[in-house]
Amino acid sequence: MIQLNRLLLCGSCLLTFFLTPLTGQNDFYATEAFSRADTLRGMLRPERTCYDVHYYDLQVDVFPEKRTIKGQVEIHFQAVTAFDRLQIDLFDNMELSAVTYQGGTLAFERIDNAVFIQFPPQPKGKQAFFTAFFEGEPIAAQNPPWDGGFVWRKSENNSPWVGVACEGIGASLWWPNKDHLSDEPDSMRIHVGVPESLYAVANGELEGTTESEGRKTFHWFVSYPINNYNVSLNIADYTHWQETYQAKDGSTMPLDYYVLKENESKARAHFQQVPEVLACFEQYFGKYPFWDDGYALVETPYLGMEHQGAIAYGNRYMRGYLGSMIPRHMDWDYIIVHETGHEYFGNSISCNDHAEMWIHESFTTYMEALFIECKYGYEDAVSYLQSQRAYVENQQPILGPMNVNWDRWKGSDHYYKGALILHTLRSVFNDDDLWFKTLKELHTQNKISHMTSAAVINHFDRAIKQDLNPFFQQYLGYPKIPCLVYDIEEHRRGTIVSYKWEADVPNFEMPVQIGRPGHYKRVYPKTDEWQEIKLPKMRPDQFKVAKEFFLVRSRPK
Repeated sequence: MIQLNRLLLCGSCLLTFFLTPLTGQNDFYATEAFSRADTLRGMLRPERTCYDVHYYDLQVDVFPEKRTIKGQVEIHFQAVTAFDRLQIDLFDNMELSAVTYQGGTLAFERIDNAVFIQFPPQPKGKQAFFTAFFEGEPIAAQNPPWDGGFVWRKSENNSPWVGVACEGIGASLWWPNKDHLSDEPDSMRIHVGVPESLYAVANGELEGTTESEGRKTFHWFVSYPINNYNVSLNIADYTHWQETYQAKDGSTMPLDYYVLKENESKARAHFQQVPEVLACFEQYFGKYPFWDDGYALVETPYLGMEHQGAIAYGNRYMRGYLGSMIPRHMDWDYIIVHETGHEYFGNSISCNDHAEMWIHESFTTYMEALFIECKYGYEDAVSYLQSQRAYVENQQPILGPMNVNWDRWKGSDHYYKGALILHTLRSVFNDDDLWFKTLKELHTQNKISHMTSAAVINHFDRAIKQDLNPFFQQYLGYPKIPCLVYDIEEHRRGTIVSYKWEADVPNFEMPVQIGRPGHYKRVYPKTDEWQEIKLPKMRPDQFKVAKEFFLVRSRPK
């Protein structure tokens, strides 16, 4: 997802040998009271773990003038354990009219936004499918994409212009599914029926269209696993064209663009930056991960969203973030860069729980800086990252509470602060060849899969051959960032600096650079003892902590 509106300023173990979760993160939320609805959609209860979804066949008719939808979804599953009752999810403002299985109708009951379906006994290992029929007026987003729901607009030619964004709130606001990040289908079909004058774009590849009684249905196929919140539809009087991207290995992939007809000319010029973005990310992380389904940008009536293979684009063909928020000498589109980055982190590598959304957002925000480094150079990338320090809030841990779908876990620290943590980790590595090798292998070795924080941290830990648990426990599990406490004593021909860390994690250790800019010295402070270093040829008033490379605070003793 895009970061919170900048114009408004806006598990288990960490390492395989640590068997407890982040202490600070758990303590921070210990007094929170989570509702039944929070846990029903956030927790992997037995009614969810008993089955694994491997394919959805979603059919939905959209009626823009009425702002309603009607459809059905086949949910193909395998029984992980024997069961006679399972849970799917659909918001209670939507009607679930029937559930059928093997020619019969199944009984079900609603509890909040969860639906519990009664089955004949299903043995472990059985593969089958059931069909859920639904209709209604889905939630309309008030401030998309940060507030989820359908977006009903009109284009300049007064044609309907419809989209949906539902990260966080969940795909079950509009269609029945197992609405948990941990269970993605292996593939999916999406059939979208609209008035015959309109074009409907979903994820994946268009297999064809059919027409009947003044309506047209577009048939899309997704050949890769996909997050439910990435499943999308976009409806407008679109024009479409296709170009080609060539990877370093010589293979080619289609680039599809769907824009309002009145914007085709400027879109054709503006989207010329797409191949450069793809090439930079290929350099750092490998080929575009959904190669067989292709890449698409779809113009939307809201700012943007990382809908897999069909990126929602609403930045109005402007540089930066709606024309601002990047340095004046740069010319790149924030939405194209950020949402394309999400194809790697968020869509290809996904987390299992909303609490670990830093895996999606921290890496993608850091990829903005990597694109700048690729295009403009390292110094500009560092400067860009430093500009984001103003948005770091330090009010909640980056890791949220596990097993709940909770709307009070807010803020943007898993974006900006998370990117600065990765920038800090690069400085801890102190070896760019190893750093970039480790980053690329993180994606290439884990693409099209789910990762926990534990697995991500283990990857870095193995690469650097250090115990990074205290580092990540401090930065992810506690709101505050570490503080370097120092004492300066002027000395003949130099300065003596005493230093130690002040942190929530008792055994926190991290190298940091201090001294005179351009002549920094690398030191290894601890939390339990003072250390000192003599810095020759440096006056006390020249002392500085290298905060351009490390996300830390500092204060005199």
